Amino acid sequence: MVEMIVKSKVKEAVKAIDPEMRVNPEFYEALEAEVKALIEKAVKRAKDEGKKTLYPRHV
Repeated sequence: MVEMIVKSKVKEAVKAIDPEMRVNPEFYEALEAEVKALIEKAVKRAKDEGKKTLYPRHV
């Protein structure tokens, strides 16, 4: 599957919350896995409804 996250944007978001917080490189891998799992669940929910389009309710 394609990389979903942009590391610089994640780091930027973290710094916006807490400027002193740093991001371990392994965090990106874990976040990527969570995003992929969330998308897979959303696709399953949409298919269960007979939809071919993802909507916010599928998250």
